[in-house]
Parts: sequence; C-alpha cells; structure tokens
Amino acid sequence: MLSLNPSTYETHSIHSHERVWTETNCYVDLWIELLHSLGADPIPALAFVLSAGCDGRQWDFVKMQSEDLRALYGIDVHEMNVWRPILDHIREGLEDSVLVTVEVDGFWLPDTSGTSYRNNHTKTTIVPNSLDETEKVLGYFHNRGYFELSGADFDGVFNLAPAPHPEVLLPYVEQIRLGRNTIASGAGDRDLDLARAHFARRPSNNPVDALARRVIADIPLVQRSGPDAFHLWSFGLLRQCGASAELAADLCGYLEARGVAGIGAAVPHFLQVAQGAKAVQFRMARAARGRAVSLEDPLAAMTASWSAAMDVISIAL
Repeated sequence: MLSLNPSTYETHSIHSHERVWTETNCYVDLWIELLHSLGADPIPALAFVLSAGCDGRQWDFVKMQSEDLRALYGIDVHEMNVWRPILDHIREGLEDSVLVTVEVDGFWLPDTSGTSYRNNHTKTTIVPNSLDETEKVLGYFHNRGYFELSGADFDGVFNLAPAPHPEVLLPYVEQIRLGRNTIASGAGDRDLDLARAHFARRPSNNPVDALARRVIADIPLVQRSGPDAFHLWSFGLLRQCGASAELAADLCGYLEARGVAGIGAAVPHFLQVAQGAKAVQFRMARAARGRAVSLEDPLAAMTASWSAAMDVISIAL
C-alpha cells in the first residue's frame, strides 16, 4: 500500500538512537511508524500516557486507543473475524487498501536478530504493507521500523511449511481502515480534548510509587531468577514506565507548541522519570547477577518527578 524501502526507511524521531528508551512496546511503536509513514504526526495520539497506571503487578501495557485514532486521523480499527488462512486476509486487505495488525511469532522476524529471531518463540504484532507470494517476500512494520522477510521466514510466519499445522491457533487480527487525516485538514481542538480526557482518567494515586514498592519487593526474586528472567520482569515494569514517561515528555512539548501555556515545564520532570527508570534497570541487572543493590533514593526521585509533572499538567490543562 505504501511505497517504502527498508534500506532507505527513516524512522520517526521518537525512535532515534539518542532517546533514553528507543522502544516502548511492539503495538505503540508500530503505530508511531505507521502514522509517520502515512504523513500524520503520531504525537497527539500519545495522550494515553497521561492515564497510565501501575496496579502493583505491572505498569499498564499502554496502547494507541482506537477511539483516539478515529478522532485524530479518521482511522477505524476493528477486530477482524479470522475464518480463512491469515495470508488470504492480508492479500484481500491490501487489494482493498485495508491494512491489518496481526500477531505473529517473532522467531521468524529477521529484524529481531540477536533476540527472538531463530532463537525464541515470542508473540508480537506487525502490520504487513507489501506482499509478494510468488517470491515469498513480505514488507512489514514492526517495533520501531519497516522491514522485509522472505523465504523460510515467509513460510514460518504464515505456518506454510512443510505444511500448515492444524493445531496452530489463529492470531488476533485488527482491520485498519484509513480515512482522511483530520489533524492535517483541521481537527479543531480534538487533540486537546483527548489529552484532557486521558488526564481526567489518571490514577488517583501516584503510579510510580506503586511501581517503586513492587521493584523493591522483587529484588530477592530477581536475584534468584537470573538474567533471563530479569529481562521479562523489567519489560513490564521499568521499560513500560520509563518509555511512557518519555512519550509523556513528547506529548507535553507538542501541547506547549499547540498553545497550552506552561505545560512544557512538565517535560524535564518526565525525562527525569525516564532516565531514572533506565538507571534503576541497570541496577536491577546487577541484582540479576546476584549482587546487592540499593534503590530507595532513585525510586523516590522518580516518584517525586512524576508527581511534579502531573501538578504542572493539572494547572496547564
């Protein structure tokens, strides 16, 4: 659908190597790149970070909200009834100018070389953009970029070789029906309304405080479990918190430029949370190697910074 070349593709600035967190999670990251490739600014759709919380088990697995995408960009996202082989649905969608999100096995995604590719079976989400069934080539959005897979990876990701396995469960698939970019054509204050709505749904208590208590309680667990378990543990806590905070800084910078006076003062506070989460993650990596760590001070600083940022937003919005 979109004329893209993986070798020349330029990612959105949110995914630059200068960032504290270059990735959030597969769903948010691919939507940032898809919106970017469609010529839309993805930052207004990050308002969900203002309502993010922590239930004491994990930081919210934040996602682009379908109602926000509709309001901002005229994009409709709906769960799809998968009743045929997924390849058939992708082909038909591309022929009709309908994209899909589809859950696949990261084992077959070459862009994950060094992590899951040909190493671990992991669930992740992609958006196919180009399909050549004769040559077995698929162009797809995943994480923070645009990539291609081919050959045996094509067969593997679509459960084709040596023959379709009947016990492979059908993936979760969403249709993406593209409309006009309402931000570019004049959306009024919908972006501001969404930011205010998400902020109104923010947790009543400081979510970083809940995260801090969980991190400290889990130190013995991480010390016993080792490095492999640490990465899984950290993803749902420190990475999601830190990346959400950095996206919140992006959102506040955007809102300041949109005329929300004073909200830019929240940016350094959110960046302090993002940097603090990365520093705590490094310390917990040492804990995963059996070392003693002290985390009370950096976690307290993160909690205070989140609170300060929310106080700024409360006044500005």
